[in-house]
Amino acid sequence: MATFDNNTTQTNVSAFYCRFNEDFKYILLPVSYALVFVMGLALNATALYVIVFRTKRWKPSTIYMFNLTMCDTLYIFTLPFLIYYYADENDWPFSEPLCKLIRFLFYANLYGSILFLCCISLHRFVGICYPVRSLYWVSARRARLVSVAVWACVLFCQAPVLYFSRTRDVANERICYDTTSAELFDDFLVYSSVVSVLMFAVPFMVVMVCYGLMVRKLLEPSWGSEGEAGGESRGLGAQRQKQKSVKMIIIVLATFMLCFLPFHLTRSLYYSFRYLRQVNPAQISCSLLEASSIAYKVTRPLASANSCLDPILYFLAGQEVRSNLTKKNKSSSSSKPTGVSQGLTTQL
Repeated sequence: MATFDNNTTQTNVSAFYCRFNEDFKYILLPVSYALVFVMGLALNATALYVIVFRTKRWKPSTIYMFNLTMCDTLYIFTLPFLIYYYADENDWPFSEPLCKLIRFLFYANLYGSILFLCCISLHRFVGICYPVRSLYWVSARRARLVSVAVWACVLFCQAPVLYFSRTRDVANERICYDTTSAELFDDFLVYSSVVSVLMFAVPFMVVMVCYGLMVRKLLEPSWGSEGEAGGESRGLGAQRQKQKSVKMIIIVLATFMLCFLPFHLTRSLYYSFRYLRQVNPAQISCSLLEASSIAYKVTRPLASANSCLDPILYFLAGQEVRSNLTKKNKSSSSSKPTGVSQGLTTQL
């Protein structure tokens, strides 16, 4: 049986031997994680400040954005440990429980972000395509219940990571596996494949369908009058609502296409090649396995970068958010007709 370690620079096979040159990751990962840490911490801290201290009336989308920001913030605080680990060339100086926790938080952030972005997209889809019915379907109470369900789903589905992630002493180093040990890889492959389908592929398809229907609705010449009749816009022009919706579509799709999709594709490819080489080493060459491993490691910082893109979804939603950053008394004037813009801003 072949044994693989995707954190070390070599891959051992009982009858075959592959040596990987992955020194690039000792520069790529610490530098990229440091950039994500600095930018993500600043952006998410600002977003949390605006949401918690400057937003008096929480709309459903405000609740989703708060949970999304909390999800990102928890992950950002784990990055200093990973920066130190990879800068020290895969020598984990901390305990195994901390290794498990950090790997768990990475995947919890990844799939928590995907699900909350899906919730935001569905919420906006209902408001655009069914403006009258959305008054009955959407409420802050239901948004809280959905958020609790999302967290429960994420924690339940990612709990096995606490089992699979572990440390192992190799030579004079202690490895903190980002997948699992070689003897558990087959089980981890099944688990990872199921999670990828349920928590990435399905939400991604839902988002694409929602945005396709939203774009078709926004392109209708009569769009806007129906929303105003239902009371959704309340003084905001249809053109302004359309601009907000277009911004949301662009940012969310960019997050999926740049952060989530490349990571899942390269990871699936790499895991498949690892498994196939275990079954039949002659079927997958070392060069092919190494190429897939490099591609996977290059996309890992992209997956982390979603922590920087998520707050932008909030800041670019509308003018009210930017005004709240500079005007302390904005909330008093937002109780008038323009006050609805705060709800629509976070509603995106």
